[in-house]
Amino acid sequence: MVEELQYREFRVPLGPGLHAYPDELIRQRVGHDGHPEYQIRWLILRRGEDGEGSSSQVDCKAEHILLWMSNDEIYANCHKMLGENGQVIWPSQETAGEAGTLDKSVLGEMETDVKSLIQRALRQLEECVGTIPPAPLLHTVHVLSAYASIEPLTGVFKDPRVLDLLMHMLSSPDYQIRWSAGRMIQALASHDAGTRTQILLSLSQQEAIEKHLDFDSRCALLALFAQATLSEHPISFEGIQLPQVPGRLLFSLVKRYLHVTSLLDQLNDSAAEPGAQSSSAPEELSGERGRLELEFSMAMGTLISELVQAMRWDWASSREGPSAPSSCSIFQPQLADAGQGLPPTQAQPSLRRSRRFRPRSEFASGNTYALYVRDTLQPGMRVRMLDDFEEISAGDEGEFRQSNNGVPPVQVLWESTGRTYWVHWHMLEILGFEEDTEDMVEAEEYQGAVVSGGQGVALPSWRWKPMSELYAMPYVLPEDEDTEESEHLTQAEWWELLFFIKKLEGPDHQEVLQILQENLDGEQILDDEILAELAVPMELAQELLLALPQRLDDSALRDLLNCRVYRKYAPEALAGQPAYPSLLEAQAKPQESADAARVEAKEPLTPCPSSPLRHLVEGYGPAGKIILDLEQALRSEGTQESEVRSLLLLLQRQPQPFLVLMQSLDTPAANKALHLAILRILIRLVDFPEALLLPWHEAMDACMACLRSPDTDREVLQELIFFLHHLASVSRDYAVVLNQLGARDAISKALEKHLGKLDMAQELRDMVFKCEKHAHLYRKLTTNILGGCIQMVLGQIEDHRRTHRPINIPFFDVFLRYLCQGSSVEVKEDKCWEKVEVSSNPHRAGKLTDRNPKTYWESNGSTGSHYITLHMHQGILIRQLTLLVAGEDSSYMPARVVVFGGDSTSSLNTELNSVNVMPSASRVILLENLNRFWPVIQIRIKRCQQGGIDTRIRGLEVLGPKPTFWPVFREQLCRHTRLFYMVRAQAWSQDIAEDRRSLLHLSSRLNGALRQEQNFADHFLPDNEAAQALGKTCWEALVSPLVQNITSPDEDGISPLGWLLDQYLECRDNPQSRAAAFSSRVRRLTHLLVHVEPCEVPTAVVATPRPKGRNRSHDWSSLATQGLPSSIMKNLTRCWQAAVEEQVNSFLTSHWQDDDFVPSYCEHFNNLQTSSSELFGPRAAFLLALQNGCAGAFLKLPFLKAAHVSEQFARHIDQGIQGSRIGGAREMEMLAQLQRCLETVLIFSGLEIATTFEHYYQHYMSDRLLSLGSSWLEGAVLEQIGPCFPNRLPQQMLRSLSTSEELQRQFHVYQLQRLDQELLKLEDTEKKIQVGHEASGKEHERACKEEAEDAGGAAAADVTEEEEEEEEEGLYYEGAMPKVSVLVLSPRCWPIASIRHTLNPRTCLPSYLRGTLNRYSNFYNRSQSYPALEQGPQRRLQWTWLGRAVVQFGDLTLHVSTVQMWLLLYLNDRKAVSVESLLALSGLSADMLNQAIGLLTSSRGPLDLHEQKDVPGGVLKIRDDSQEPRPRWGTEWLIPPQTYLKAEDEEGRNLEKRRNLLNCLIVRILKAHGDKGLHIDQLVCLVLEAWQKGPCPPRGLVSGLGRGSACSSTDVLSCILHLLGKGTVRRHDDRPQMLSYAVPVTVMEPHTESLNPGSSGPNPPLTFHTLQIRSRGVPYASCTVTQSFSTFR
Repeated sequence: MVEELQYREFRVPLGPGLHAYPDELIRQRVGHDGHPEYQIRWLILRRGEDGEGSSSQVDCKAEHILLWMSNDEIYANCHKMLGENGQVIWPSQETAGEAGTLDKSVLGEMETDVKSLIQRALRQLEECVGTIPPAPLLHTVHVLSAYASIEPLTGVFKDPRVLDLLMHMLSSPDYQIRWSAGRMIQALASHDAGTRTQILLSLSQQEAIEKHLDFDSRCALLALFAQATLSEHPISFEGIQLPQVPGRLLFSLVKRYLHVTSLLDQLNDSAAEPGAQSSSAPEELSGERGRLELEFSMAMGTLISELVQAMRWDWASSREGPSAPSSCSIFQPQLADAGQGLPPTQAQPSLRRSRRFRPRSEFASGNTYALYVRDTLQPGMRVRMLDDFEEISAGDEGEFRQSNNGVPPVQVLWESTGRTYWVHWHMLEILGFEEDTEDMVEAEEYQGAVVSGGQGVALPSWRWKPMSELYAMPYVLPEDEDTEESEHLTQAEWWELLFFIKKLEGPDHQEVLQILQENLDGEQILDDEILAELAVPMELAQELLLALPQRLDDSALRDLLNCRVYRKYAPEALAGQPAYPSLLEAQAKPQESADAARVEAKEPLTPCPSSPLRHLVEGYGPAGKIILDLEQALRSEGTQESEVRSLLLLLQRQPQPFLVLMQSLDTPAANKALHLAILRILIRLVDFPEALLLPWHEAMDACMACLRSPDTDREVLQELIFFLHHLASVSRDYAVVLNQLGARDAISKALEKHLGKLDMAQELRDMVFKCEKHAHLYRKLTTNILGGCIQMVLGQIEDHRRTHRPINIPFFDVFLRYLCQGSSVEVKEDKCWEKVEVSSNPHRAGKLTDRNPKTYWESNGSTGSHYITLHMHQGILIRQLTLLVAGEDSSYMPARVVVFGGDSTSSLNTELNSVNVMPSASRVILLENLNRFWPVIQIRIKRCQQGGIDTRIRGLEVLGPKPTFWPVFREQLCRHTRLFYMVRAQAWSQDIAEDRRSLLHLSSRLNGALRQEQNFADHFLPDNEAAQALGKTCWEALVSPLVQNITSPDEDGISPLGWLLDQYLECRDNPQSRAAAFSSRVRRLTHLLVHVEPCEVPTAVVATPRPKGRNRSHDWSSLATQGLPSSIMKNLTRCWQAAVEEQVNSFLTSHWQDDDFVPSYCEHFNNLQTSSSELFGPRAAFLLALQNGCAGAFLKLPFLKAAHVSEQFARHIDQGIQGSRIGGAREMEMLAQLQRCLETVLIFSGLEIATTFEHYYQHYMSDRLLSLGSSWLEGAVLEQIGPCFPNRLPQQMLRSLSTSEELQRQFHVYQLQRLDQELLKLEDTEKKIQVGHEASGKEHERACKEEAEDAGGAAAADVTEEEEEEEEEGLYYEGAMPKVSVLVLSPRCWPIASIRHTLNPRTCLPSYLRGTLNRYSNFYNRSQSYPALEQGPQRRLQWTWLGRAVVQFGDLTLHVSTVQMWLLLYLNDRKAVSVESLLALSGLSADMLNQAIGLLTSSRGPLDLHEQKDVPGGVLKIRDDSQEPRPRWGTEWLIPPQTYLKAEDEEGRNLEKRRNLLNCLIVRILKAHGDKGLHIDQLVCLVLEAWQKGPCPPRGLVSGLGRGSACSSTDVLSCILHLLGKGTVRRHDDRPQMLSYAVPVTVMEPHTESLNPGSSGPNPPLTFHTLQIRSRGVPYASCTVTQSFSTFR
């Protein structure tokens, strides 16, 4: 059918493997905006699994969507439909082949023949009335049928006389004439669908056609309608149980449907072409269209009303309260536990609870609780449902009526359904009697009010949104605007009320119009045109709602009570209580009365023969009296036909008593007398024609239940068969209904049971069997009508989207509510399995599913061999599988259960779950929310409690999905929505591509579309799931393609949104009003695009039925567009990153050489951050995009520019840290500037620029630490920007300082220990000398004296030697020596350039300082022998000139460097010193010495420099203040200031050379390994090895590199990142850690030589130290009157 498509290249994806193609232009109209619109048929095709480009199509049935499109939408989506002039090309109108072959004269003669044949047939038909039709009449009709099959003669058969002829033939009693009429209609309808529809419409609109049509004629017309609508609305409802609708109601629905489609065609054709508007006045056209719209709305409301009743949806649901409007966006994903954060009163309705009765949670098992409920519950008590059970949901409340031994055993009158329903004991919670419950509820409410009042906390409304989300959902009306009530009804509400007014007839209609006339001033005549445009106040609406119920029949009254206008405007007195018992009682008690008949069987019957019937209807008031009067009229002698007919007319208006009568047949078989009385009444009723208009089909289920029941008495069964045969004979429609209900099998079983001794049973079975074809037709018709109504509803939704006009169709929300049933309501389905098999005792397997906690299945076998096997129905996804056990079973109770799944019993290999059962458990959940269908599921009991062998299972519950209309309607709604918005998104994208400025209007366009969908969901969709499905589809179809298009770059590499963001950033600070309006539009657009966040929480798997066939429901989350919000965010962040990169790149290009570059850049970065917050809110994704954009701009800088920028940042941070020592307000300002700078520096992390930034920061940090010392700010800065240092050298520098402090503390202890040792030696020596003198005798005095002299000389020699030793090391005297702190600096982390000047303590320092240094050297050398202090090879010390000191010059305190300290202390012993001698003595460079001298000889310094001709460099002297007296107190800071580097100097060029050399090595190594590539770690090792061994770089270049000749793994990784960014090196897609060469490198490779020429091995590691000298007192200082320098603390 669809082998070749003219516009197949224009494809719109609708789902996985599902696409829509424009196929044909149907019609044209003028839109509401005055522009032409074209209706295009889009074909829906599915493709095979081999890809989109495959030509094999799995399903080519004519699924299609009719979509109205504008010129712009056609141009953007299928421009080949437009001609060169821009107009739509209509399909070529080719003349039919037969018309071309027929001559005009021949055709004219045939037309004349047809007219004469029609006249003759009418005459012959009138002549044979009441007789057998003559043969000439049949021949004439046969010839007419032959002529009707010729398509060029179709126009002749449109003569009104043809309809008269067909009507007479269809109403003829002769079968052959009716059959001939059907042949003629089929011949006329065989040409095209339009002719077929016209014929059906014309015939159906004939007055009282139902009276003239018999069963066969009606079926003929219904078959034509089914054929006409089969291809128009190919919607399948497979798997959904549709009700049995008799042919009479089907024909009425067909009439309504044809009338609605006719009016819809008239509306579409009322302005067929733009040029046709000028033929009539605009007022006339507007009035005619308004009349058609009103008529269409009324007809559509009537169709929906009848369809709802025919589908029995009004029985399936009770009267619902006003649906609360959606308070949140339908486009934002809702988390499953979103309600947990809400206040309890808003998250869920308040539940009543009784204090007198125990809840189920207090019982150990469900069986114990069931026994408690059974023994406690009394009739009249209030109960609440705890579990979902079939039609009753958890939380429903009702009144307990009775119980018996049936299954289920408990009967409750439920408020939710208005009728009784049987449930199980364990499912109920006892609330108590009504009086106690109400008092208890009031007490709870009072207590809650006291608690909340005591806390004094007002819970905020859950609609509250933070101010940061002010622009997030502009399409959701604010709470005050949303809840504001208008003084008048809207047009939709008034038309819904007008629908019921038009239902009234005669005096009732006039009375209501009089009420309108009295309340509306200035209106004389209320015709249809005026009524349609009335503005009705709320007070008048309430008055009408009070007057209407008294004048409407039960059917219309039921519609009124369920409509929106009644729920909203009905007076509280009317809405709060049942004002019309005749209807409401009937709604509440049809099942109750039938169930009450069960008790009748247990009670003794009174002698009155009518007592069973009287007991049945008592309590019904006037409605029950109708049944009794009817029974009395039928029993009386000589049936009072007039009275019976009057009663039947009452039952037609109020059919509920009749339904109660029939449903009483579905009661226990013990009610034999009641059943016989009812059947005898029904048999007699069938003889009255008025009785056939009663809804027999709605209660036919009760007849089938009685027929199938094995306990039905034979006499009752015989009467039932008589009744059904009589009913089916009078109206074959009910034979069709019986066929659909499976009566044939039920009758066969009854015959088999009673051995064929049932009169008329065989005839009834044959009659039912003959209606098999008609039953299939009725099912097809029901499907087609429902599908057609769904398509019309979707068409109205599309018009609502296109025109933004309200939907004024009555009951539109009711129809959508029934279609969406099941979208969020979990229902139970206990028929999920085909059969249940057990391992042993199969005769007791039925105990598993009898829902009786007292019974159980007990196994018989060895341990671990017990199992239960479930064979599931096709396609059933298990929502919950529960095992019922009881703790009282002791060792029979299962302890471990394992569940397996498979395709058959021989392939149960997949373990689905394993559960350990606690001894106190009663319900064990084995499976939940399966997302796959398993044909066979086996439950294996592996172990029992207490080591038991056999097991007992109390029950088995399997919950699965119940088929509803929601999956089918969701699929259709999502398809239409996706197609509509994808077409619109493409049109808007085309406008933006042609003119970027139209992007400014996108926010208003999107906001209008989203508000339209939001309002539609709030008004018409009943729950959150349906609204979320619509919102998700709309967002995916509209916003996602738009974002994809506006973020895609054009030929110039700029995307429309990127251009808009650039414009926003440029004019952000512009105070002009136009710039402010422009910025406002941009902000509204970006906020709208990003307000839907991707939902990270996985959605719960809901077991939803998936019907087979081409119309099975699809899960839209399985599309390629799953998670579309995340893809939208990805595109937007990429676009924002490109805009930021362009802005930063432009700034760097223009300002990189400015003196205030860093502050300017920080301000620019802060502006970008502010703009990101303004545009996208505080979303981390866009902040990350901002950082990536800045990083991309830095990567584009050449190396020297990047080095200059990094040096500027390092300098600015250095200045900020030094400035923070000032104190006061200036310090706070510097800290704030430093913080802003650090935030921008974080972007360097991971970039190549981080290496040069670390290089300069290391130099400046070294000078800062050595000259000023460490502070808390150093660590704080490193903690914040630590990732910006790839080698972590600054962190190592701080660690080395802490290590030096620890060594200094150990050195202090070491000096004290040395002093104690020397003093101890001296004491020992003195004691030895004293003992020697006392021991010598007088006789040996001379000899001893000589020995003492020798010993004293030796001791003196020893002491002298020791004193000489100490003179080198110096003795330590605690408290008298200057405090000297030694900083041990390692060349691994400290810059070598700053420590290359060495200090010789012997020649440059005083003895008291030199001794301290000698002692520290000894201490450090000894500490090297202890590996616990520091690991590694032996280190040696080398003193440097770095450091600082505090020198006292009189009362003046001087902060100086080590070099300056040496100069000042050197002048203590001299009056003048030449600079030349100082250079020779110190070995310092002239620059370094002159820098130190310059500050000492400044106006703040203590020295003067006198230049002499014979002395190069001049002579230094202490300044004489006699001539210029200055204060000799205070503090002076004379340390040389920081010296900053320049990236353009030799050191910067050396860094660039090193980078280029490393690039050459990387490229060479990767080239050698080819496409295979290298692992990144292996590549780093090879590069470092090549760098150390050569032959790269040349000797001359190594000497020029200086410090740059060193290389680390971090340097290599930085170069690898650079080459990856340039595209020279690429990663492997499957293994990102593998690198290979991609394109030729542009770096010049220098000649390669050894890096370390002449080196025979690695040099020993060096450790440099510097001094930090302080002293409390200087005993060695000069005491002369001349000023001298001393160190102090």
